[in-house]
Amino acid sequence: MNRPVKRKYSPILWLLVIPYIVLLIPPIYNHLDPTLFGIPFFYWFQLAWVIITAIITAIVYFTGA
Repeated sequence: MNRPVKRKYSPILWLLVIPYIVLLIPPIYNHLDPTLFGIPFFYWFQLAWVIITAIITAIVYFTGA
C-alpha cells in the first residue's frame, strides 16, 4: 500500500486571503467620499478590489502555487 503524498503548499497562497479580509471589514469602505468620476467611494472601492483580486489570482496561478 502506498503512503499518501504530502503536498507542500506555497506561502504565496496566502495572497488569496487578502481580498476576503479587506472586504469583510465594511467600516473601511462604508462612506461616500471621496468620489471618483461621480461614483461614491463605497462602489469604486469594491470594483477596484475585483480588479485587484484578479491580479492576485493571476500572480498565484503563474507562480505555480
